[in-house]
Amino acid sequence: MKRRALLLGALFLPTAARARTTKKATKKQPPRPASKPAVPARTASGLQPLKEAKTQLVAFNASPFPYRGLVPGTNKPFLDVRNGGRRGHTTLRGDVCWEDTTYSDRRSLLYLPAGFNPALPSLIVVFLHGQGATLERDVMQRQAVPRQIAESGKNVALVAPQLAFDAADSSAGNFWRPGHFATYIDEAAERLMRLYGDRRAGPRFNAASVVIVSYSGGYLSTAFALERGGAVYRVKGVILMDSLYGDEEKFAGWATARRHLGFMLSAFTDSTREENATLQSLLAKRRIPFANGLPHSLAPGTMAFVSCGGIELHGDFVTHAWAADPVKQALTMIPGYEPVIPPKPAPAVRAKKRA
Repeated sequence: MKRRALLLGALFLPTAARARTTKKATKKQPPRPASKPAVPARTASGLQPLKEAKTQLVAFNASPFPYRGLVPGTNKPFLDVRNGGRRGHTTLRGDVCWEDTTYSDRRSLLYLPAGFNPALPSLIVVFLHGQGATLERDVMQRQAVPRQIAESGKNVALVAPQLAFDAADSSAGNFWRPGHFATYIDEAAERLMRLYGDRRAGPRFNAASVVIVSYSGGYLSTAFALERGGAVYRVKGVILMDSLYGDEEKFAGWATARRHLGFMLSAFTDSTREENATLQSLLAKRRIPFANGLPHSLAPGTMAFVSCGGIELHGDFVTHAWAADPVKQALTMIPGYEPVIPPKPAPAVRAKKRA
């Protein structure tokens, strides 16, 4: 992990009738076989679009934390400090964050916008927040990620795990473990099925593609999810929101494996300009084409880098990057996945007064 990983992290879903013979017919015609009309997916499966949005904060079994393993690339235990019965982790800054206050929140935020329909093609967005963040205060309110997803007009479900709780630390926890990200995605699919409220939606969530949206210090969880998470085939795209503070080789490796099937959009400020230049160099060496500037769409095979300005933009980058509500804008660029908007209720009919 690079020194740059410390910068600003804390800125914190009428059949055809049979032919009949007439009385005038001289020869009885054989009946025609009944033909079945095409049935919309939502009717065939019995699944319907949500009439209203659904939100839930729920504890996961496969959460990133608590984590009792080693720091990758070292023989050092993650929890390397003890004070009586408490265990803590020494961050790269030399601060001690305690397990009971920083690394014990198992919750993830789940969100399904109004109109979401699992019977139609859908995406699961995994949002990995930066340092100094909580799900309620930052992801839901300050960064308005659920609202941006709703306003994107896409058939998208949101899952956002709590990483280090309100702390200046980018540790990936259990996402450091091989295969753990795939386990997390599997549990997320089940949890989303329960939130939607129909078990028939389970296979649809299990088959949905995943887009990782990472902000700032969320880069470390993203990098390890891509390299060893065990779900490479499910990750359709990666959107980095000023979130490339190191591990460029891991991102280049994923781009190489998914060069024709996935997309990557990295929007950045001066805070991560150097690391983005390094990633571009790695892609060039692998002969993977990329664009400098916002692409027209995030179709498979698109690799794009967008420079957005100075480091002062970093703190509000999820809501103000190359445009207002950039997460919303990026999702609108992904082809397909439009939701069925729930019908508006019919206006009440008032009875006429008798004279």
